[in-house]
Formats: sequence, structure tokens, C-alpha cells
Amino acid sequence: MKKFYALLLPLLGLMIACEDDEAPIVPDPDSDPVVYTSGTANFANFVALGSSLTAGFSDNALFAAGQEASFPNMLAGQFALAGGGAFNQPLMADNLGGATLGGNPILGNRLILLFTPDGPAPTPKSGTGTTEISTKLSGSFNNMGIPGSKSYELLAPGYGSVAGVALGTANPYFARFSSAEDATVIGDAAAQGATFFSAWIGANDVLLYATSGGAGTDQTGNLDPTSYERTDITDPLVFGNVLTGILQTMTAGGADGVIANIPNILDAPFFHTVPFAPLDPTNPAFGPQIPVLNAQFAGLNLVFQALGVPERQFVFSESAASSIIIKDEDLLDLSAEITQALILNGVDAPTAGVTGLLYGQARQSNADDMITLPSSTVIATLNEEAFAMLQNLGLPAETAGQLAVNGITYPMEDQWVLTPQEQEAVATARDAYNQTIEALAAQFNLPMVDIDALLEQVSDTGFPLADGSSVTSTFATGGGFSLDGVHPTPRGYALIANSFIKVINDTYGSNLPDVNPLGYTGLYID
Repeated sequence: MKKFYALLLPLLGLMIACEDDEAPIVPDPDSDPVVYTSGTANFANFVALGSSLTAGFSDNALFAAGQEASFPNMLAGQFALAGGGAFNQPLMADNLGGATLGGNPILGNRLILLFTPDGPAPTPKSGTGTTEISTKLSGSFNNMGIPGSKSYELLAPGYGSVAGVALGTANPYFARFSSAEDATVIGDAAAQGATFFSAWIGANDVLLYATSGGAGTDQTGNLDPTSYERTDITDPLVFGNVLTGILQTMTAGGADGVIANIPNILDAPFFHTVPFAPLDPTNPAFGPQIPVLNAQFAGLNLVFQALGVPERQFVFSESAASSIIIKDEDLLDLSAEITQALILNGVDAPTAGVTGLLYGQARQSNADDMITLPSSTVIATLNEEAFAMLQNLGLPAETAGQLAVNGITYPMEDQWVLTPQEQEAVATARDAYNQTIEALAAQFNLPMVDIDALLEQVSDTGFPLADGSSVTSTFATGGGFSLDGVHPTPRGYALIANSFIKVINDTYGSNLPDVNPLGYTGLYID
């Protein structure tokens, strides 16, 4: 089955985003040296709590160079100018990011931009990662960012169990350096006796739902996180109770700190790179099929009109880009009605039944839908599971194949599309989390970094840099987001670090300098 559609990544501005790292500005040797001070803060022992955004995750993996470019490591470098101590990180063994458990691969390599005949495409870097999860790292670590972790998992005993990784109950990144099989992230963080800490927690509590296309469940109202699935939205009260406990623990010894809110994750290029109407009529693999497809759907479209839902009709344009067919689980399921109407119009029962089954909750995508980044490799390809299912229903292989083309004849499944209702669930949960973060920041007398405002600027207007360029959210070329479309690049993390520095300086009276974003890459070039 040929692919009808290939996503071509924009290359405009690539040289700006990928330019060689620039050296930091050298001070005038004749000027008086700046004396940096911590103000009322004590940076001697800095501990950072969080998830992948704290760990330095980038290009869909955690790897050594990315960890070195984590925003806490950048902060620690500036803290060192004003009495800050060593900042230890649980570095991966290489720059591939892949990892094994007992010699078996369990984590994939980072993405690189591979130039193919169809255009540049994010592709896992080749090679075998040398990080073995069961090889425990000794010592304590200041960067307690755990990729993939949700807020409540930071308090879960056994989350760093090597044995639990194989069972799916533990986190492989934490298992590498946890102090014991039953250790908790917050326990290991507190044991270090931090004098200063950062807490950026809660993104995954809603992000994993969004990146799965809303395939999970909004658990608002369910206060038992042990019943949650990975792609579910965490109840805001659960999040609030967890964050309260974390802040109580970290401030118990008198440590100062800083907390950050959760940005609008739906502004990330993961949700804006693939257009809602990606089917090009000039594509020779798709264009000639359009009249056939429209004729094929004509009878079904009459049924949609008769049922009073003309907005569900499937029509492909011969002169403009067309939308894909998607499954919308929020639609009323009309499978039985479609089947009965087709039978009454002379269609044989098996064909009518299959048609009702396929299109009972289907419609074409529109501008209000967000098509996820990974769908670019799936649209217009054969859905193998659907192909097998249709054959099991008795359809000949040729017919089954014709009805199993993702987004063309077979509705794109929930995991590939974030519908308006699902977007609303994401926004509602994030707003609730941020209200809690703001309230707890006031309660614990902690300054709050408005990362939400930073990402909004990057997405809306771009963030200007000293050389005249701007960091934007454009996928691959904007310099702000890595190739997974969700996590920042090193340059993006530098902007985050500077947001933290500004708030810290304003609150604690320190005069820490900014890091230089131009000293960090906007895209790794291999």
C-alpha cells in the first residue's frame, strides 16, 4: 500500500537555528570585575526536583549532552559564582540515550534529523546505547528530574526499583540511581539537605494525556492515583496534596527555593506541525484516487444527510488540500443507524454492517482539531490491525486493504488526534494545577517562575536574541523545541534558566548573570 502523504519539514531558517555554538561574551579586562552575591539565598547545596523538563530530556531521549544542557545545570553554573557548590547529575553512559535492562533494550535512542528522498525526517540515531539500568550509580545526585514521572509518583515507594522496571511499576531512570529498592524520589531528594531547591512538577500529569491524543481518561473526581493509567489526567486535588507534601518536605530544614508553573503544552509544535488538512490533490499517489473515493462515499453521505448529521460527510477536494477522516469518540455512535439505513437502501447486510462499524463515530478533521506530530508517519498508510480485522469479518484481502488506509478510508484513531473536547480537558486540568501552584507558592513564601508566559512569547512572537535572531516554536527550525516537538532544545532550556534567574534575583537580592542562549545549540547536528 503506497503512502499518499509525506510531511515535509520546513528548512527555512535552519542555518540560524543550527548555527555553531557561539563563545560567551568576554568582559573588558580593564573594567572592574563584577562581584556576584547570593543575596539572602544560600546556593551551597542546590537540588532540583521535577520530571523530564528538569532532567534535560531532549529529542525524545535522555542523553549525556542533553543532561549537561539541563536548565538546573545551567543554574548551578551561575550559582557557583555566588557560593554554589557541586551539582551532580546521574549522567547516561553516552549520547545515544538508549538503555538496556539485563542486556535487553528498553529505552530508544534520541532523534536526529535524517535527510531522506522524501525530505528531512526525525529518525532514531543508529547504534546501541551503553546505559544498563541495573548498573546502579553510587552517591547522591542534585538533579532529581525523573523523565516520565507524574507528581504522585515522586512520593511512591519502589519507584526506583530495578526489579520493578521489568514489571512496569518503576521508572528506569530513577532505578539507576535510587538509594534503595523501596526509595522515593522525594525521600532521596530530602536526604541531601538542600539549602536551595527548584520544583517544576505536574507537566506529565496532563501532558501524557495530550500527547496520546486524549486516549486516556480525565480522572478529575477520582482521588485514588493507584487506579490511574499512564495517559490519564491527574485529579487536581491529588496534584495539590502531592505538591503540598513535596514543599513541606523540601522546606522543613529551612531551605529557600523557587517553583514554576506549567506552560500551555498545547502551544508545543507536537500539536501544530501536521496540518488538519494534509492530503494534497497534486500528490500523484493520492490525486487520482479522489474521484473514486468521493463516489465510494456518496451513498454513506446520503445516509448522513438523512440522519440529520450532514457535517459528518466525507468529501475530498480535487483543487485544495483535504482533511483526514478521524474517529471522534465524543460523537454520538450511529453505527446501528448507518447499518439499518444502508440495508433499507439495498446494500447487503455484511457490507452495511462493516460500513456502520467503521464510520459510526467518524468525521473529517477541521481547524479545531490538533493532529499529533507522530501521525505524519501514519497518515495514508495501511493500518495492519484494521486490515486483519476486516479480513476476519469476511472481506477479501483487496477490499480490506482499500478500507484500511489511515485517514483516507479508515478513521484515524484517538491516539493521533486531539479533539476540541480533549483540548478543553487539558486546559481545565492545567489551569487547576497552576492555580494550586500559585497558591502554594504564596503559602510557602516561594517565588514562582511564569514559564507559561515564556512559552506563550516563544509561540506567539518569538523570543529575541542578541544577534538579531529569535527563538520560536516552529518545528525543527525555530530553535526552541527539540525533534520530539515537546521538550526544549538546549537553547530553549537556556531561556528557561534565565527565567528562573530573573525571579531568583528579584526575590532573594542576588545578582546572578544570565546564561547566554547563543552559547547553546538550537538543534543538534550529527
